[in-house]
Amino acid sequence: MKDVVAAYVGLTKPRVIELLLLTTVPVMFFAARGVPPLGLVVATVIGGALSAGSASAYNCVYDRDIDEQMRRTRRRALPRHIVTPRAALVFATVLAVLSTVILYVWVNPLSAALSLGANAFYVLIYTIVLKRRTTQNIVWGGLAGCFPALIGWTAVTGELAWTPVVLFLVVFFWTPPHTWALAMRYRDDYAAVDVPMLPVVASGHAVSKQIIFYSYAMVATSLALWPVAGTGWFFPTAAVVLGALFLVEAHLMERRAARSDSLTEIRPMRLFHWSNLYLSLLFVAVALDPLFA
Repeated sequence: MKDVVAAYVGLTKPRVIELLLLTTVPVMFFAARGVPPLGLVVATVIGGALSAGSASAYNCVYDRDIDEQMRRTRRRALPRHIVTPRAALVFATVLAVLSTVILYVWVNPLSAALSLGANAFYVLIYTIVLKRRTTQNIVWGGLAGCFPALIGWTAVTGELAWTPVVLFLVVFFWTPPHTWALAMRYRDDYAAVDVPMLPVVASGHAVSKQIIFYSYAMVATSLALWPVAGTGWFFPTAAVVLGALFLVEAHLMERRAARSDSLTEIRPMRLFHWSNLYLSLLFVAVALDPLFA
């Protein structure tokens, strides 16, 4: 029973859920210019977690054939046959329904619609249409991971505005460097299953140049929040420091990639881990900024 429960939890990809919630809750604090109602935060977190878990479970069902062949994913529940595809599909659907109901009833219809739309986009557009067909899969498919910023804002305000759109774009530009760094580490796995992630079809140096482009766009967009949202001094200061450190790491990786295409030399996981820390700290700064106003 313990293994089965762990398998179902694994279908939801908890680490992905953590990252998505980290771009939801701070935006709620920023929208409220302080501490939002606890019940609202709890309902949004539960609804958002169930929605993200549902999308991940659907992804696991569809990708079970390639997951079985990749080192990074072969220990998942479906490749190990701990959970059947039918059971996983039912599980994903139940999570989707529960998340929509929770957000609709205890948050608001707009947040529920955005969450359901993000789920559908990730499954239908990224997983089914883009992932196995184009090197730009994660660029456009990554849009689904940007929705939590919108959901966090609408949960508090009940409407959209330019502020969450800027944060949406920050996550959009952050996604390619984050994902391509990981894909570079596992490019042999992706190549073996014919998934055309950019590091599979391009050299490490070429991928690094693309990462630098998106990194500059990400940092510039983060700084746009200052005039758009009228933040205090704390957020732009944090954005400048974190952005500078991220750009330094991106340039260092590009230099290493220019010397050698060996993964041992390029060390892409350095940037991957730093990208997680960057996004986490940036959104924490979003939440804390009103306290320093």
